[in-house]
Amino acid sequence: MPRRSPLALGLLGLAACLLAAPALGCGPGRGPVGRRRLGRRQLSPLLYKQFVPNVPEQTLGASGKAEGKVLRGSERFRDLVPNYNPDIIFKDEENTGADRLMTERCKERVNSLAIAVMNMWPGVKLRVTEGWDEDGHHLPDSLHYEGRALDITTSDRDRHKYGMLARLAVEAGFDWVYYESKAHVHVSVKADNSLAVRTGGCFPGHATVTLRSGERRGLADLRQGDWVLGAEPGGRLVPTEVLLFLDRDLGQRASFVAIETASPARRLLLTPSHLVFAARGAANGTAAFLPVFARRVRPGDAVLAHGAGGQGLRPARVLRVSREDGVGVFAPLTSHGTLLVNGVLASCYAVLESHRWAHRAFAPLRLFHGLLSLLPARAEAGNGTAPEAGMHWYSRLLYRLAGGVLGHEALQA
Repeated sequence: MPRRSPLALGLLGLAACLLAAPALGCGPGRGPVGRRRLGRRQLSPLLYKQFVPNVPEQTLGASGKAEGKVLRGSERFRDLVPNYNPDIIFKDEENTGADRLMTERCKERVNSLAIAVMNMWPGVKLRVTEGWDEDGHHLPDSLHYEGRALDITTSDRDRHKYGMLARLAVEAGFDWVYYESKAHVHVSVKADNSLAVRTGGCFPGHATVTLRSGERRGLADLRQGDWVLGAEPGGRLVPTEVLLFLDRDLGQRASFVAIETASPARRLLLTPSHLVFAARGAANGTAAFLPVFARRVRPGDAVLAHGAGGQGLRPARVLRVSREDGVGVFAPLTSHGTLLVNGVLASCYAVLESHRWAHRAFAPLRLFHGLLSLLPARAEAGNGTAPEAGMHWYSRLLYRLAGGVLGHEALQA
């Protein structure tokens, strides 16, 4: 017993720090799609052959390592999105629309840059000369093959503007900008997977949860201490307490995956790196359902939905999967690590594609709340404790620790 005392004290000390410490606010990269704010300061053009940041493109400090070519028709190809912004001119010399295809992050950045270009030079538009490459025109590890890189100019092709164009690209939030040639500027972004470092895993504020009384409540109105419906490992619905919010930001913009089902008809929105329980193809029981990133769900798969009339969980076939932008991100943590959102069973966790290990990692928080429930002061606090805004510091800490051991790429492979 004496040998266990230091460990027990250590756990209690750690648990006491978890909720006593204030939640961190939104760090660098948060805010609307992580763009830098354009101030009134004088912008200086990039010099020819200068790149920002001053590190190689495929390093963690810039756009990160290449993840391999994205081939037309492959599963990763579905993650590329077309850009039909009328304020951008796409050269598209192949006449295939390939230059319009890019990752969500790249699309957000280039749309922001298009606005900056028109503000800087009225009557001039941004021009994209090279985007996603499916024809092998670049070096083998080029990010063009993944829809993460663009070559850009201005519509008037005035080369005297390209140094300032590169600076505007930096301000628009591209992860690496290179004044590569007298004929164009090269820009690139991190993989959308790594975006989970900033956006984590969340649901929109208008999503609803089911209280143990059967009442529906919006996530924006949910409070610490409320009891909602979640599920045990075997799939049985149980009441579970909301311990805290891993992230809560009313003004944060995010890109959500929209999963629509039939029989019962449900529509769940959650961020791409959030875990949802799904099965490939038709499934009759709950055993075949595994936690996967929302971005991996495809039409024809099945998710677990709450049946009508107070029935338990039942498989629901996915009809459509799409992307949808929204404002407000909410990530409640329950004692069971699961909850029903818009009638679909989802995990409370994200980034690491293992619900079991993520649930174990948050054991100190559950331990702390278990100890608090034994104190008389707990009854005085009651339900409805207002959550603090921002991402919880423990979530960031766990991700950094895991990233240091496994590597950030491994967390979101």
